[in-house]
Amino acid sequence: MSSGSVIRLINGLFETDYPVDSTVTYNWTEFHDDRLRRTLADTILTIGGTDSYHMEAQTSADNEIVFRVFAYGFGHANRTRTTEGGISCLKFPEPKIIYLYYQNEVPDRYTLKLDFGSQGTFDYTVPTVKFLEITAEELNRKNMVLLIPFYLLKLRKSIEKERTPENLEALKSLILNDIIGSINRNLEAGNITPGDAGRLRQLTFILYRHLYSHYEEMEAVNDMTDESLILDIDIYEEKLERAEEEKQQLREKNQGLREKNQGLREKNQGLTKEMQRQRDLIEELRRELEELKSRQA
Repeated sequence: MSSGSVIRLINGLFETDYPVDSTVTYNWTEFHDDRLRRTLADTILTIGGTDSYHMEAQTSADNEIVFRVFAYGFGHANRTRTTEGGISCLKFPEPKIIYLYYQNEVPDRYTLKLDFGSQGTFDYTVPTVKFLEITAEELNRKNMVLLIPFYLLKLRKSIEKERTPENLEALKSLILNDIIGSINRNLEAGNITPGDAGRLRQLTFILYRHLYSHYEEMEAVNDMTDESLILDIDIYEEKLERAEEEKQQLREKNQGLREKNQGLREKNQGLTKEMQRQRDLIEELRRELEELKSRQA
């Protein structure tokens, strides 16, 4: 996604206030545990080259998650460690666990007590976000629209249980109003780019297909989804293609201007040399004239 939309997501999730033109660095977050098993943190981003944020997504309750988040955080801190004035520093990323499903037993935060013996203890806390408890209005207000495709999970349990006309209408409304409506409003407000909007629609379509399209009763919703998501994807892909063509034309025009400017510089250098030659010639004639005057005298 575009850097500006990612910055807005970080600001909304972590209640920060970074300018939207801040740099975003995606950190490779693959580590190995004590048994050399490969582990992968979901997302660790560094904003402005200084502050790092760790977002871990979960679909079920897991009391072991706080240990994994700490291990990922330590791995990142160890890779980016610094030493100044003889003192070494491990700077952990700010963590947050995003629960994408309804979980009554999920706490507001996990706490891991770090016991350093005689040096004391420290509570390492990891806040949680219960995503499906956030309203679409709040999600938009906090500029966290990049998470909107996961709103499809809101009705998963009820649709799995039964596909009543009421449930199917609720799913249609969720897709059209909450998801596509949010994407469109954020696009119009300039919070996301056309490329972001196209990707969010495409991700919504993929997730919808995975969750719902296999039910026999979903034919009408499938058709609506195809029209509202696929057509929009095509439109934005065309816009992106046109934008790329215009960018290429600007590059070619800019290249032509650079070549023309180079020609003018070379011509100017030639004129400068010619002017210098004329000055030298005038100076030589002036000296000859002075010599003639001297001999006549």
